[in-house]
Amino acid sequence: MADRTAHPPHRTPAARGTPYRTARSLASANGTALRLIRDSLAARRAAALRLTWWTLLSAAPALVSGKALALAVDQGFLAGRPRTAALGIGLFAVCTLGGAWASRQTYPWLAEIVEPKRDRLLRDVVTGTLHRAVAPGPGRGDDGAAVAVARLTRQVEAVRDALAGQLMLLWQFVLTVVAVVAGTAVVAPAAVPLVAVPLLVALALFGLLAPASVRRQREAFDAEERLAARTVETLTALRDIVACGAHDHARREALDAVGHHLRTSRALASVSALRRLIVALGAHSPLLLVVLAAPGLHARGMTVGAIVGVLGYVLATLEPAIRLLVQGLGASWLRLAVAAERLAEAARLPDPRPDPDPGLCPADGSAQLRDVTFAYGPRAEPVLDGLDLSLTDGEHLVVVGPSGIGKSTLADVLTGMLAPCRGQVVLGGVPLDRVAGAERARARVLLPQTPYVFEGTLRENLCYLAPGTPDDALAEAVTELGMTALLERLGGVDGHIGPAGLSLGERELVALARAYLSAARLVVLDEATGHLDAAAEQQVEEAFRRRPGTVVTIAHRMNAARRADRVLLLDGSRPRLGTHRALLDDVPFYRDLMGYWDTGAAGADRTGADRAG
Repeated sequence: MADRTAHPPHRTPAARGTPYRTARSLASANGTALRLIRDSLAARRAAALRLTWWTLLSAAPALVSGKALALAVDQGFLAGRPRTAALGIGLFAVCTLGGAWASRQTYPWLAEIVEPKRDRLLRDVVTGTLHRAVAPGPGRGDDGAAVAVARLTRQVEAVRDALAGQLMLLWQFVLTVVAVVAGTAVVAPAAVPLVAVPLLVALALFGLLAPASVRRQREAFDAEERLAARTVETLTALRDIVACGAHDHARREALDAVGHHLRTSRALASVSALRRLIVALGAHSPLLLVVLAAPGLHARGMTVGAIVGVLGYVLATLEPAIRLLVQGLGASWLRLAVAAERLAEAARLPDPRPDPDPGLCPADGSAQLRDVTFAYGPRAEPVLDGLDLSLTDGEHLVVVGPSGIGKSTLADVLTGMLAPCRGQVVLGGVPLDRVAGAERARARVLLPQTPYVFEGTLRENLCYLAPGTPDDALAEAVTELGMTALLERLGGVDGHIGPAGLSLGERELVALARAYLSAARLVVLDEATGHLDAAAEQQVEEAFRRRPGTVVTIAHRMNAARRADRVLLLDGSRPRLGTHRALLDDVPFYRDLMGYWDTGAAGADRTGADRAG
């Protein structure tokens, strides 16, 4: 009888359609991006210096281009000296080739800065997501699997690419603009206002457009996460959707997410179109102004070569630089600012809990739940509501109830995997939240429905919770749990095993033996014998009863209830606790469960002693 507590679908802020903190200022996003760049450069200073050096060399053609063209026209073509013209053009070509070679040298040093930062971002996001997933309180698990995947893929890669763009192109833009203005001032001082004024206006408009661009980019990330979350929720709940006939509702929600993503993408594209107008203003307007002013400039003494040189600066150097800033560098900065802000939130560790007392250790395997309430969310119905339970050391308790009623949730709360919303869990006379992590791991062990086996030897798997276990103790555990046949097949405890080479029942035996050999005085088996036959399950059960400590079994076969010291029945209303015989006599629902088991196909597993019970 499978028992996975039905969790309500997780709804992230993006999935609910709420805006992502629209009150956050542009300064906050920009500040996060600037810190990211600063930290990246500080961590790789030698690489940053080499990147700067090669970037300076790659910008040399921008300074030389206009002057070389002016020389080729005035002193070459117009003067009838083709060699001088060829010299000017050759000078420009040599500088261009040198700049291209220098640009190629920047990439290894760029990778030296960017790739380690990408790896660090991945570690931080994974660490923050996992810590929040297991943190107690209402903030637990805020991210959702789909959102976490979107951050680990699209957004980390967006930061990586954008960071590379900033480091590679920002210096090139600054140096190029300085070279254009300085070169124009040398070649044709009167043309400087024609180039500089439209450039400054375009930069000012770009700055004014930046807040809207950041907002649109942030909304696009929100829509992407919402669509990812909705897709995963729909696919994972597909069986329930079909069973409940909720096709129309699921389709509407999915199409709403797709439509919202489409609208935000179009809005972001409209901002990109405005950026193209800024390119026209900053790069094409100077070209038009210089052409219109050329007769007047020539009449006041400016040479034809100087005018051609200024046009060369504008066409060959300034226009690509403006386009780089507005369309490439601008969009890259937006992605960096927004994605870095999102990843900073994802890497955020939960508020630290009060440090446990390292001196507190559970005295034995006794356990108490005192007025424990737990719900998956602030507005969800409680799965456990005011539950009181007391277990003495050495007791064997079996928990039964219909699928989805909260048995696995009880196991998680009892072992500290989930923190109760209200109430207290006490283990061995000590509040569980005050026990240090290492002591808690030694005091209790939880075996979930899916057994965990890792690649390695059988000895490594069995002794994972009890390093240094002697061979005689291993042999005893193998015999007690009925693993002799598996041991012989593997060629001894040093035989290699892996999940793919074992059946589900064999994996369960390995996990059970690992728990059996541990020092934990409280063992919680959450349907940990679901793939064993009835005889093997009974042998495991008897072995754990002979082992010192308390055993709590989440039952998938009702036979276990017959052999338990006490039985806890969860039925969605008031939990019932008592012996198997007392519950049979007093609780009709328990009799119904036993009757279903007795008359069902699983009734064939019952032994003669069970029938007598």
